[in-house]
Amino acid sequence: MRDLKGILETRKIEYDKLIKYGFVKRNNTYIYEHIILNNFKMIVEINKSKQLSRLIDLESNDDYVLVDVLNVSGTFILKLKDIYENILQDIINNCTTKDIFKCKQTKELIKYIKDKYDDELEYLWDKFPNNAIVRNKSNQKWYVLFVTIEENKLGIASNKEIEAIVVRYQKDKIHEIIDNKNVFYGYHMNKKSWITIKLDGDIELNQIYMFVDNSYNL
Repeated sequence: MRDLKGILETRKIEYDKLIKYGFVKRNNTYIYEHIILNNFKMIVEINKSKQLSRLIDLESNDDYVLVDVLNVSGTFILKLKDIYENILQDIINNCTTKDIFKCKQTKELIKYIKDKYDDELEYLWDKFPNNAIVRNKSNQKWYVLFVTIEENKLGIASNKEIEAIVVRYQKDKIHEIIDNKNVFYGYHMNKKSWITIKLDGDIELNQIYMFVDNSYNL
């Protein structure tokens, strides 16, 4: 049996998509069953408190634990394991979405952008899986970069990980807005035309909305 919590820690489960995929809801648990190579049954169980998968050997009715062992050999087990892993990944791809950002203020901002501009986060980098951009559909230009970074990246003497946004700002006025407490020069962007804003509640949400609108217009 495999605990999927680690895999799904940064994913949001779309329960309606589970049903479309073929899951059956029993009480409060969504259950998916699939026969593999005639003699094995794959079972995935998902609810709010647990997410598990396992493979049953139909001849013995026991868990076939070899699919959960990292270093295995043999043509048959490798083929079985490959099918099993591909189905799990397909479920994740089709029934979940990335859910990297956890702060309340960040979530409110993502919703604001979706409601006002109908734009959504795009995760572009395998090397930086916790960073996402939002772009203007009409010209494909970015106007917000969402990041999770350690505060020391902003010049603060702390290894605490925070959530922040990087937005465009008027070049001739950037020096007026930087306080190196809540607003900083642009992280990973041109410091002459971008600023970084911590999303920790110190700046009112309405003011952050104004920063995003300003960036969109620029």
